Amino acid sequence: MMQEKGTAQVYKELTPMKKDQIDPVNATVWVPDSKTPNGIAEIPLTPLAADAFKNQMLISGPGPYFFPNDRNPSGHQTTLKTVWRKTLKRAGIPYFRMYDLRSTYATRLSAGGVADEWGTQLLRQGDAKVFKKYSQMRLQMKREALEKMNRLANEMLPDSDTAVVQ
Repeated sequence: MMQEKGTAQVYKELTPMKKDQIDPVNATVWVPDSKTPNGIAEIPLTPLAADAFKNQMLISGPGPYFFPNDRNPSGHQTTLKTVWRKTLKRAGIPYFRMYDLRSTYATRLSAGGVADEWGTQLLRQGDAKVFKKYSQMRLQMKREALEKMNRLANEMLPDSDTAVVQ
């Protein structure tokens, strides 16, 4: 099976996930097998994610897999490529790799002020070097926010001396 670059974790951890790896009471997911030792972990879920996991559990049927596929000898989904493209298209979102969500997650953790040590743990990385690059993005994000504020402040209403507030 040809995999898109960066999808190893999706196909090693997510598609073969079993229902017994999910703890809805404590809102966690257990990842028992990963490409790195740090990837083996209990992952906390936000309330939104916990609800999504509960809904998937309801529609996944009686078998052991969280993403079942009766047409596959493994018993679970082995690819999400088609469903990912269709989902993005239905939502009106331009295509991007599923793996790119990892960068988005890391950047948002960093921009939200999450300490590098915690970000590293949440990303299930071995050291903070990987997370550091996302932390460095905070400065650029701050610059962009200031530039946006300046643009808005410089936009004037016609025949008025006050700036447009949006």
